[in-house]
Amino acid sequence: MGVGFLGEYYLWVKAAHVIFVIFWMAGLFILPRYLVHHQDGLGDPVEEDRWKLREGRLRRIILTPAMIAVWVIGLALAINIGLLVTIQGLAWLHAKLFVVYLLTGYQAVMVGYAKKLAVGKAPWPGRRLRMMNEVPALAVIIIVILAVVKPF
Repeated sequence: MGVGFLGEYYLWVKAAHVIFVIFWMAGLFILPRYLVHHQDGLGDPVEEDRWKLREGRLRRIILTPAMIAVWVIGLALAINIGLLVTIQGLAWLHAKLFVVYLLTGYQAVMVGYAKKLAVGKAPWPGRRLRMMNEVPALAVIIIVILAVVKPF
């Protein structure tokens, strides 16, 4: 299947995109849970240090590399299907990119919160932090519907 500049590699690149999306989403699903446990462990220096280490590894090994790969590969796929040439028939893609942009912002907020916890500050109640855990799931539902159904 030769599509756009990716040619016969299009499906391989698309597969890589899906793989990195799975990695990124796994990290986004677990980070808020880590933060809940970290927040619950504030005041216990041993627990605090363990959660700082875990959160740092999650960011360095999974979240940041996967997010970068998702954006780079995803934009290559988007350009390949005509993002820079036309907007006709691609409203679903613009909406998807917007939701991914919001999800990137969500990651930044969660990483910022982790940094606050690392210095002993917990500005959100546990309930709010637990509710934030649902954001990636809602985003994934929207993204999958946009990418598969292409409703507009």
